[in-house]
Amino acid sequence: MDDKVSFTDALDGLTEFWSQKVLAEANGTLIKVAKGTGSTTWHHHDDQDETFILIEGDLTVQLRDRDVVLGPGDVFVVPRGVEHCPVTASEARFIILGTSVTSNAAGGKPDWSVGGGVPAP
Repeated sequence: MDDKVSFTDALDGLTEFWSQKVLAEANGTLIKVAKGTGSTTWHHHDDQDETFILIEGDLTVQLRDRDVVLGPGDVFVVPRGVEHCPVTASEARFIILGTSVTSNAAGGKPDWSVGGGVPAP
């Protein structure tokens, strides 16, 4: 059995917004952490649902027909194939559950976040 993992330590170690770090895997599901500021680009995942569990901050998951506002301790599942755009005015820290890593351009990661960048004011 592997050692325990700290969500807080893993989140503190992230250098890029909207990038995911895999902490563990169980039953084919990756348990990942990420932090966000600003927004991703509109995107969808044809191959998996995407589950957000908010740890700190506020996160709004924009859908084409409504916004889902999350606070610490809230969970929301974006069904596979549903277009969405997570957005936050300040830093939000969250857990993502899914079958693969989705923090790439196709997964909505904005160009500005590569290399530790921040969104334009």
